[in-house]
Amino acid sequence: MQTTQLQTSPTVTAYIGLGSNLSDPKRQVSNAAKAISAIPSSNVVALSSLYLSKPMGPQDQDDYINAVIAIETKLSALQLLDALQTIENNAGRVRKDNRWGARILDCDILLYGDETINNERLTVPHYGMKVREFVLLPLAEIAPTLYLPDNSSVSKLASEINSNGILRL
Repeated sequence: MQTTQLQTSPTVTAYIGLGSNLSDPKRQVSNAAKAISAIPSSNVVALSSLYLSKPMGPQDQDDYINAVIAIETKLSALQLLDALQTIENNAGRVRKDNRWGARILDCDILLYGDETINNERLTVPHYGMKVREFVLLPLAEIAPTLYLPDNSSVSKLASEINSNGILRL
């Protein structure tokens, strides 16, 4: 009699940046966190406070609500990306050519374990995370001892970044 062994994927801690500045942004970010908690083979381990931040791009748009959520997941990075894009689409996200424009919901994989990923669909660590206060400050709140794959300290980066008037709510 032959037995079949189940293949189990290792659990990885992923950090996801959340942002919105349209259609009740606090509700959008809260709903995204709830939807992320329902992703199969994943568990939420931490959720930052909400932060109010100025837009990165054109200043003729509303301020953003941002947060960072940490999950433990058995999904691959691309499976997680697919799940997050489904959450964005279900919230009404429309992808436009205007990269820095207003949006109903943005869910960005900031870190996926200590992996470095660079393909046509996903770049991890997120390419702009070291220079964005609305990423570093909530990330440092929930993971103060975290180091990036390049050995940068999240707490050190957060303490040195210009806050640009960000407000913790």
